[in-house]
Amino acid sequence: MSKIWLLVFDATLQTLSMVFFSTLFSLILGLPLGILLSATSSEEQGGIIPHPMLNSVLGRIVNVLRSFPFIILMILLFPLSRILIGTSIGTTATIVPLSIAAAPFVARVIETALKEVDPGVVQAARAMGSTNFQIVRKVLIPEALPSLVSGVTLTIINLIGYSAMAGAIGGGGLGDLAIRYGYQRFRGDIMFVAVVIILVLVEIVQVIGNKISARLIARR
Repeated sequence: MSKIWLLVFDATLQTLSMVFFSTLFSLILGLPLGILLSATSSEEQGGIIPHPMLNSVLGRIVNVLRSFPFIILMILLFPLSRILIGTSIGTTATIVPLSIAAAPFVARVIETALKEVDPGVVQAARAMGSTNFQIVRKVLIPEALPSLVSGVTLTIINLIGYSAMAGAIGGGGLGDLAIRYGYQRFRGDIMFVAVVIILVLVEIVQVIGNKISARLIARR
């Protein structure tokens, strides 16, 4: 029995590791892309440096990447994981496709959040002589922070689900535990525990995200 709980504990740590690092890297990739999508949109949509051609190209790239089912994308990115990590199997290797899969979603979330900022605030900042960089850093991002937190919360929840799916093709974590020890060995109890832990993780992330977002709104 103790061996089973040790497996559950290790799988939970693997899932937390995958989700944490893939969230971090997807934000590094998605944040500048989302800002660029928002900034290059038309003036009617709140763009501060309208550039229809660039916006259209970036938008299509994001849409193509978002349309890929995660399992297929992960298989396609096996060679990249092997180049960067040295292997295409395991928890560390799974972070690569998880990050790339989540980055387009993060970009759209950030783009939407920035577009929700009151145009009057941006116009006031521009009237005071603020540069485009200052508008993004000191106006758009602070004003959109509650929406950005909600978007990051949703991203983390999606990544928890993706990490579980990654277990089907050697990604490790709770998904791998549920499939190898639960489904394939007919251990319904192990599968049940893995599912419950995933649900608890999702609930914890959602509650924390909601509280942070509500606190940021209250400070306005």
